[in-house]
Amino acid sequence: MRTIVITGGTDGLGKGLALHHLRRGDRVVAVGSTPAKGRALLAAAAHGGAADRAAFLQADLTSVAATRELTAALLDSHPRIDALVLCANRYRILGPRHLTPEGFEHSFALAYLSRFVLSHGLRTALEAAPRPVVLNVGTPGVPLGRIHWDDLQLARRYSGTAATLQSFRANDLLGVAFAARHPHSRVRYIAYNPGVVATGMPDHLPQPLRALTKAAFRVIAAPVAKAVPPMSGLLTDPPAEPFTAFDRTRRLPLSGTAFDRDAALRLDDITRGLLDAPAGKGR
Repeated sequence: MRTIVITGGTDGLGKGLALHHLRRGDRVVAVGSTPAKGRALLAAAAHGGAADRAAFLQADLTSVAATRELTAALLDSHPRIDALVLCANRYRILGPRHLTPEGFEHSFALAYLSRFVLSHGLRTALEAAPRPVVLNVGTPGVPLGRIHWDDLQLARRYSGTAATLQSFRANDLLGVAFAARHPHSRVRYIAYNPGVVATGMPDHLPQPLRALTKAAFRVIAAPVAKAVPPMSGLLTDPPAEPFTAFDRTRRLPLSGTAFDRDAALRLDDITRGLLDAPAGKGR
């Protein structure tokens, strides 16, 4: 029986993928921040006869300390993990810059640092599986946003859009650096763009942007049921290469600045320094 860990696994695309793999007979550990959504997922699993294969772990992934605690708990309870799916995100497009208690900009902490900590922290459990894979869900292939090398926390020129797009670009480089840092690992790391999917993402936006986004979703967004199978296919049969990137079913060339190895290793070094620094220092 395969074990699949999904962050953001109680809502939207993550929940759809969790229920899909429970129906296939896998064991699923869904990570989320809201207990009510966790209970709803477990109820759905029980309704489908998979109560004994579904688990919910509550975690605040904006916190590095909490993410490290989650990593330790997963290693203790699941010494073998077949797949890690990184979906957790919450868009803060409008509004002022928000720092976590540890001093990190919110999008950088949730959408990038948590994925860095979990990817590297769970590597030993992943390598205990026969065909381990990490699926990092973002926007590879979309030429928007950049890494603000001199101001990663966007203290001097913050915008929610810039922060969101930087987190996506950082995750492209995360996959490149993971493969470079662990050249002999059996873990296959995939950067994955699911396209526009009809999820609850607009619920976190302020009005009138929420209403406008929901209206656009009704026109252009794919249903979760349609978006899940290509993701599941990659989890079941990952590519042979250490790192790949996909836009739905289309494999992307690993060229240009998006997947630059030197930039990836530079960000990796900076990230390790930030994570090792005392809270609030060197940010």
